[in-house]
Amino acid sequence: MAPSFLVTHSGGFHADEVLSSVILTRLFPDARLVRSRAPEWITPGADRIVYDVGGAYDRAAGIFDHHQRGAPQRDDSQPYSSFGLIWKHFGHDYLTALAVPNGFVETVHAAFDASFVLPIDLVDNGALSPDSAGLLAGLTLPSLLETLKPVFDDADPEATDRAFHAAVAIARSFVEAKIAGIHAKLRAEALVLQAIGSAGESRVLELPMGMPFRPAIVKARADHLLFVVHPREADWCLTGIRRAEEGFELRADLPAAWAGLSGHDLEVATGIEGASFCHNGRFIAAAKTREAALALAKLAVKDAEKRAD
Repeated sequence: MAPSFLVTHSGGFHADEVLSSVILTRLFPDARLVRSRAPEWITPGADRIVYDVGGAYDRAAGIFDHHQRGAPQRDDSQPYSSFGLIWKHFGHDYLTALAVPNGFVETVHAAFDASFVLPIDLVDNGALSPDSAGLLAGLTLPSLLETLKPVFDDADPEATDRAFHAAVAIARSFVEAKIAGIHAKLRAEALVLQAIGSAGESRVLELPMGMPFRPAIVKARADHLLFVVHPREADWCLTGIRRAEEGFELRADLPAAWAGLSGHDLEVATGIEGASFCHNGRFIAAAKTREAALALAKLAVKDAEKRAD
């Protein structure tokens, strides 16, 4: 039976119960969200889910706190926050509610847990400091959500509750966008793997549209690929493939003679009608037609192989 109440603590708020509320309010939109520390509210009951308060973790009783002695930990001994616990037990249903196909749910759940939920858990438990982000510390999601709290001398007794609900609405956008991005990468992977199969031993991978491609290329161990070609809104793109997830070094740069050229100058330098632009950094070029883009790619491969000899 769906709960009538979603109960978390009153007063100042943190990212973990804000994000927990994102999940639970999506799954139980008719439930009333109650912020309280009163015993009659934070005691488990058949009509409620209690989280980040109450001093217990008991899935069957519907209470998900992590502040007590013997607080729950992951299999690798890293601590849960309320968000991690709510995601563990309700995340699969949440993804289904967002229309993530069944075949992707488990993978998306695990990826979101590792990249989004776990860092929130660690920060909330003091196992990771936003300060580790250096100058970006104040721009991490936990820090930004806390900036929404009322200032210390705001005398309005409803100010904190209003700020909490505003934080939930903002956090919802980030959660849903992150999940959509993870799902999109999985869809892209399937398309890229199919294209790799069609490309055979070609050094150039042609895709039906712009999409994330490097993870699938690495997964397929397609080390022979040097460039990717795909259509854009009004033209075609030729781009290099990064050697690593971090950094900008490519498997092969575009020819040095193309750097910074556009229009007629690039057509003259390449001998290809329709060549329209090459970035000065030699990691991306554009052409007006598919044929021109593929011709540029052929020249780029020839140049890269010559330099490699």
